[in-house]
Amino acid sequence: MHPVVKPALRRGWRDLNTVQFGMTPAHAMTLGPVDTATGSFLELLDGTRGLPLLREQAPRMDLPDGHVDRLVERLARAGLLDDARGGGEAAQALRAKKDVLDRLRPDLESLSLTTSAPGEALALLAARRDLRVQVRGAGRVGSAVAALLSAAGVGEVDVRDTGRVEPWDVAPAGLPVDTVGERRDEAARRAARRAAPDRPPRRTRSPGEDGGPPLSLVIIAPRDDVDVHAPAPSAADGLVSSGIPHLYAGVVEATGVVGPLVLPGESACAGCLHLDRADRDPAWNRMVAQWRSGRRRPVRPCDLTLATTVAGLAAAHALAFLDRGLAAAAGARWEVSLPGLQWHARPLWPHSDCPCAAARSSSGKDEGEHALEDGGGHETMSVQRSSTQVRRRARAARPAGTWRAHV
Repeated sequence: MHPVVKPALRRGWRDLNTVQFGMTPAHAMTLGPVDTATGSFLELLDGTRGLPLLREQAPRMDLPDGHVDRLVERLARAGLLDDARGGGEAAQALRAKKDVLDRLRPDLESLSLTTSAPGEALALLAARRDLRVQVRGAGRVGSAVAALLSAAGVGEVDVRDTGRVEPWDVAPAGLPVDTVGERRDEAARRAARRAAPDRPPRRTRSPGEDGGPPLSLVIIAPRDDVDVHAPAPSAADGLVSSGIPHLYAGVVEATGVVGPLVLPGESACAGCLHLDRADRDPAWNRMVAQWRSGRRRPVRPCDLTLATTVAGLAAAHALAFLDRGLAAAAGARWEVSLPGLQWHARPLWPHSDCPCAAARSSSGKDEGEHALEDGGGHETMSVQRSSTQVRRRARAARPAGTWRAHV
């Protein structure tokens, strides 16, 4: 291990014996009491030295035997430490591609703030290269989502749509102006490939046919505003039956929508949404039928900045799920409307009459939410962190006595 204090966290001394890592309440921690020698030793944790060399350095700084190992262990348990050579073979292969890694360094630093184990951030970033994501819809939202995921290092991003690019499909984060008149799906795929930091080999077969992994996630971003507001359950029947997670996103009448993230058999799907709204509104089915049978408009209201905002949030939810199984958008539709721009989460529960069977499996299910626990101090130092509730995988272990609310 070549320990390095995570450089993404700004460091400052609250007093002579207490150092704070990070600025924001979500990620800031304090470490103390820290004596002068230990404070100086922290500067050596920059990833250029292995543990044997650090142990040799300790006596020269008047640090007692075993102090280096105890310090490194506690920093690692607190999530403050990274490993400059950790992450496994895939991470090492990514390190060898300096140009690619340089493109992804801001993403790597961000991942380091939301991971605990040394080397975990780069391991997650490298694992994105093996993921397969499909985006259904190549309008202002869908094309931008595809480009964002590709730029974030997702290895294969496929886009499905029909028709040709119209002038109103063009967006800075999605389809460029020179694609007007081209097939939407092909233009969006090229835009996604151009955004990628590294271009993996193009596949000619469908996911799973060539022995590769199946689709990790499907993002449904319809250009039709009725499909955004009232997604047709039949459009995702194949995804539900095959167990493929899928996330909805789009813009309808100056309102951006992200979610739900559907985990087939576990969380509410489009069918649950349809049944729930029919229960609450007796006219729902009649209204949907009129919306779908009405005269189709070639241009629908889709503010450029709102579409880009929705694409960004959808891509962020997608990466949180792909990286670590975090499913904040499961069971909820996030909505934001112009001009107020205040996000609201509208809960969506599995419906007992929906054939997806999520209602039967959701009762008593542990979704893996854990609140950060208050903990006592260690013998020579204590680490404190905000008690913001986070969602972790159920199997992720949290060291006892490490976190306390402070910042």
